Amino acid sequence: MLNTFLSHQWKGFFRARGKGTSIAVQIVLGLLILYLLLCALAAGIFMDKIIHQVYPDRVVMEVFNGLILYYFALEFLSRMQIQELPTLAIVPYLHLRIPKRKLVNFLNIRAIFSAFNIFPIFLFFPFILINVTSTYGGFATVMYLLAVLSLSVFNNYLALYVKRLSISSIRFVISGFLVLIALGLLEYFKIFSIAAVSNEVFTAIGRQPFIALVFPLLAVAVFRLNASYLRKNLYMEELGSGEEKKTSTDYPFLDRFGAAGQLAALEIKLILRNKRSKSTVSKGLLFIFYGLLFYKQKELDQNNFGLMLFAAIFMTGNMVLLYGQFMFGWQSSEFDGLLSNKVSIRNFFRAKLLLFTLASTVLTAVVSLYGFISWKILVLQFAAYFFSIGIAPIVVMYMATFNYKAIDMKSGSSFNWQGVGATSMLMSLPVFLLPYVFYVPFNMIGKPFWGLAALGIAGLIGFLSRSFWIDFLVSAFNKRKYKIAEGFREK
Repeated sequence: MLNTFLSHQWKGFFRARGKGTSIAVQIVLGLLILYLLLCALAAGIFMDKIIHQVYPDRVVMEVFNGLILYYFALEFLSRMQIQELPTLAIVPYLHLRIPKRKLVNFLNIRAIFSAFNIFPIFLFFPFILINVTSTYGGFATVMYLLAVLSLSVFNNYLALYVKRLSISSIRFVISGFLVLIALGLLEYFKIFSIAAVSNEVFTAIGRQPFIALVFPLLAVAVFRLNASYLRKNLYMEELGSGEEKKTSTDYPFLDRFGAAGQLAALEIKLILRNKRSKSTVSKGLLFIFYGLLFYKQKELDQNNFGLMLFAAIFMTGNMVLLYGQFMFGWQSSEFDGLLSNKVSIRNFFRAKLLLFTLASTVLTAVVSLYGFISWKILVLQFAAYFFSIGIAPIVVMYMATFNYKAIDMKSGSSFNWQGVGATSMLMSLPVFLLPYVFYVPFNMIGKPFWGLAALGIAGLIGFLSRSFWIDFLVSAFNKRKYKIAEGFREK
């Protein structure tokens, strides 16, 4: 039965509309994932040297042991935001005489094929095979590998289980958010440290390897918990999570994001089919060379990230600035229809955020090549990346609600000032100035890396609290939507 399900998925992909585009997108994504895996492999091979350079006064194994659980804690938060529930795959089979057990097994097996589950292998295994073997011996090495694999599987199914619970209970979401805040405060005030716990646990595994068997037991337990929940809630209403039924798009990988994914797919079509939007996005690609102008070895040696931060923000977030400043103008010709039709404005904003996140992620992956100049550039760019997906889109979309100028999609963007108002020109200022609010205070006391960490954490908090900000943006839009519509009618 599993082979039958997989065969249906394969046929569905190749028989879908826009098959050529889908294959091209999958190839690009595959190359991007391959690049990230190679970066992880390089980091794993040279991790001992990186740790020694960053923490010259500490024992390498101690630092590594402290990083393991910390990594998986951050990975779990990332899974909660990015990893999607693989429920749509079994919807066509729910009315057939197929045992629930087989459907649940298919869902769980399909969920294991995630890049999240491959990344730790490339990142941790090289270090473990090189260093743990020489420190603790061969048997401890095997148990270390087992622990890392089990933690990845544990995170995989725990994230799916928690997301399914969060769909059915808002109280669970609020409780989980409060727990995260509590853990963050405990970590900040040094009352509780994930790194310290991780170091103690894996140091104990090095001395008593059988302790690592706890992790596969936990993985099996959460797998069974997830499977049990699915068997009890394997109904169309439960799997749909209150959303409208999805329809296929020319970009199947966006289907997993529901209605927001469908709107994002339409936005991509709009970009590719119109001269103004296509030239705007194409122009943004030229700015990835900004690093050649701003990344200077002398400034890197002195940890002077002032001007370099400007370049990093622009390279990782230029899609947000260049395309986002005309947030509603791109739909100016059908804006009245957007207001009158049954289109969720909340999903409209979610689609824009999804598009900006995907664009910033791809741009960040490309400009990561500057990391060959210095590892400090990677720290700088990832701090800028979190700002570009967590704070910049919120600022840009809020200010876009004050822009009432329509856009002619048939004209190019070069020397074209149509749709450009005072608001669109000024919205770039807070995007470029806000990062310095986080960076400058720490830089003034001689802690520039703390400033970058503060910027990255602020962006991550904005990213994790998107639901709140989407409600804020919807409220701001509803106050001004009729003014926007009136402005768009003035061609």
